Amino acid sequence: MPRLAPLDLDKLTPEQKQAADAIVAGPRGGLRGPFEPWLRRPELANRAQKLGEYCRFNNSLPNDLSELAICLIGRHFKAQYEFYAHAALAKKAGLSAEVVEAIRTRQTPPFTRDVERIVYDFVTEYLATNRVSPVNYKRAIDAFGEPGVVDLVGVCGYYMLVSMTLNVFEMPLPPGEPEPLA
Repeated sequence: MPRLAPLDLDKLTPEQKQAADAIVAGPRGGLRGPFEPWLRRPELANRAQKLGEYCRFNNSLPNDLSELAICLIGRHFKAQYEFYAHAALAKKAGLSAEVVEAIRTRQTPPFTRDVERIVYDFVTEYLATNRVSPVNYKRAIDAFGEPGVVDLVGVCGYYMLVSMTLNVFEMPLPPGEPEPLA
C-alpha cells in the first residue's frame, strides 16, 4: 500500500495538470512509478521527467547496456517496481534472461560481451565503494568514450532518485505481480 493517497486526476492544480500532461504525452505514455509522488511538486516532476526522458530514451549507450545499469541500480536499492519494470525492458532490449536473473538473485551474471562486464564492473564497484577505480574508469572510457561514461553516470544517478522515490513512498507493483526482489 503506497504511503500517499492516490491523486485525483480531476482535482490537480493547473501546475500539476501541466506536468502530468507532459509526462503522459511523452514517450512513457502514463503516470507509473515515481511520477505520482513527484506530482506533489510539479516543478520537480517536470524537471525529473525531462532528465528521465533523456536518460532512458536518448542517452548515447546502447539500450541493453542502459537497462543493465538500471537493473543494477534497482537491485542494489531493492526498488521492486523499478526492477520489475526494467527487467522486462532489459530483456526486450536484448539482455539475456540469464543475466537479468543473476542480477535479481545477486549472482555474477554470465556475460557474453565485454561491454556488459564493463558496465557491471563500473556500476557495482561504485555502489560498493562510492568510487570507480582507475582500471574500471579506463575500461569504460575505452568502451564508451567520455560522453558515454557521463551518460552512464547520469542513468545511474537518475535511477537512484527513482529508486528512493519508489521505496520511500512504497509505490506498489501492478495488482497480482509478485515482488521480484528478496
